[in-house]
Amino acid sequence: MEEETGTKEAIIANEGKVIKEEIYTKVVRAGKRTYFFDVKATRKEDFYLTITESKKRLGKEGKVYYEKHKIFLYKEDFDKFADGLKDVVSFIDNGKDESVQPLSRSENEIKQETVSLSAEEFTNIDFDDLGKK
Repeated sequence: MEEETGTKEAIIANEGKVIKEEIYTKVVRAGKRTYFFDVKATRKEDFYLTITESKKRLGKEGKVYYEKHKIFLYKEDFDKFADGLKDVVSFIDNGKDESVQPLSRSENEIKQETVSLSAEEFTNIDFDDLGKK
């Protein structure tokens, strides 16, 4: 189920200014999640997009709250974001991505080194010493 809303405006009572909160909003309900695609404007009237994922949760004492995650996407990144999204959706649909080039040998070696790091190679920090003089 999808909903759309138009321009929302709020008036600051003491200044009489009109502030646009969202220029355009698209609401997409998808199972237990709701996605909000909000077009907003900077002070210089450049548009940007916020994508919000909202999930209804049950907290302690049975209180309902909404867990939200937000992404800000600016106009100069739209094409790259859309291309990346298209690629991953295609990969999921087809199970492979022909546009991805295989890693060179040196990149593979670097990747293997990163994967093979163990916890022993990191510094052991003892937090019990903190606050003692």
